[in-house]
Amino acid sequence: MSKELILNRKIVLASTSPFRRELLSKLGISFEVFAPHVDESALSGEPAAAAATRLAIAKATAALARFPNAVAIGSDQVAELNGEHIGKPGSHENAVKQLRNMRGKSVIFHTALSLVDGLSKHVQTCVVPTSVTFRNLTDAQIESYLRREQPYNCAGSAKSEGLGIALIARMDISDPNALIGLPLIELISMLKNIGIEVI
Repeated sequence: MSKELILNRKIVLASTSPFRRELLSKLGISFEVFAPHVDESALSGEPAAAAATRLAIAKATAALARFPNAVAIGSDQVAELNGEHIGKPGSHENAVKQLRNMRGKSVIFHTALSLVDGLSKHVQTCVVPTSVTFRNLTDAQIESYLRREQPYNCAGSAKSEGLGIALIARMDISDPNALIGLPLIELISMLKNIGIEVI
């Protein structure tokens, strides 16, 4: 493939997340956003990392149905505590339950990334795990945080890029962007593998 053709490839982020859009913008590359409308329901007995990978691939593949020759980027995050999935709370009541259950404990956030080349049909995937240990929060602290930030569309009810950092005692992470929702270090390598250099 010629360098000119590579540079002119359409890149599509298969996500409506403003956080992922902001992260991808950091790379200074042109891209479009596509809403994949993928069923994110967990499958019975499916490990968290496998679920995140399946959904990341499904999102990227959905984008290629609309942009068949594009380079599609899909990502998904599934949190796990003691082998159980922790999804997006969706409501204040559910978020309170999640944070009460997580206080003083370590949660693994599995952030999966999929890059699918519409021309070659080549699929690249990875999962970046992040271990997050939560402070032993009081009920009052949980209520105060939720009222101020309302993170009801975030897995685990916490936005580490915002006030949610106050909930956290420790993080073990290889890419800080992964916890926010898009592992940029791995994405840069995946783009390079198909001839797209960020710098």
